[in-house]
Amino acid sequence: MTEHELREQVALGCRILAGNGHDDFVWGHVSVRDPEGRGAWMKASSFGFEEITAEHVILVGFDGEVIRGEHPRHLEWPIHLEILQARPDLNSVVHTHPPHAIALGASGQPLLPVSHAGTLFAPPDVPRYTRTAELIVTPELGQGVAQALAPLHALLLVNHGIVTGGSTVPDAVIRAVLLEKAAHQQMLTYAFGGPRRFSDDEEALRKRATVWSESQRTALWDYLARHW
Repeated sequence: MTEHELREQVALGCRILAGNGHDDFVWGHVSVRDPEGRGAWMKASSFGFEEITAEHVILVGFDGEVIRGEHPRHLEWPIHLEILQARPDLNSVVHTHPPHAIALGASGQPLLPVSHAGTLFAPPDVPRYTRTAELIVTPELGQGVAQALAPLHALLLVNHGIVTGGSTVPDAVIRAVLLEKAAHQQMLTYAFGGPRRFSDDEEALRKRATVWSESQRTALWDYLARHW
């Protein structure tokens, strides 16, 4: 993809997140690995997800310096750059503050495959990062987040937010959308006394292979993109 196409895709991912429960005023960010190895193209600071266009996507180096773009970077750039350095299989990272996933992380309860969405993540349970609930503003803290995530694609930052990673921007964004959906659906079961039945590991893994195949995730991205 060209530089412009990458920036457009990051911007579209931001707008999709805005429309699917991940908006938190001006906080939260999406990134994609720079194909020239200079760092990552990221959503700029001071703008809400719904406002983002290609011009709001900046290139941030592995040292945190802004290489391209006219806007400031987010303080939590180490989440993205450290994960991308630690995980060559990932090319995109999402960090957001969705309410139901935050509540799940704070509850200490595991994410259960009570729905289709849940089977994308469990088993195993989604890992938790608990060293701090403060902002991830140093490379050392970013490395800790990367260690907590590996080798999976989703992480709960307890009392803070979530991180998802993917091979592409659509992959990382769809995982973020579905993680929040899964947490919301699980929370709803408590209106009926809590989850009493959910897929066992074998069924959940079969559903992951069929419901959430690459083609199905791509179809979901295309659907959401048509609305933005």
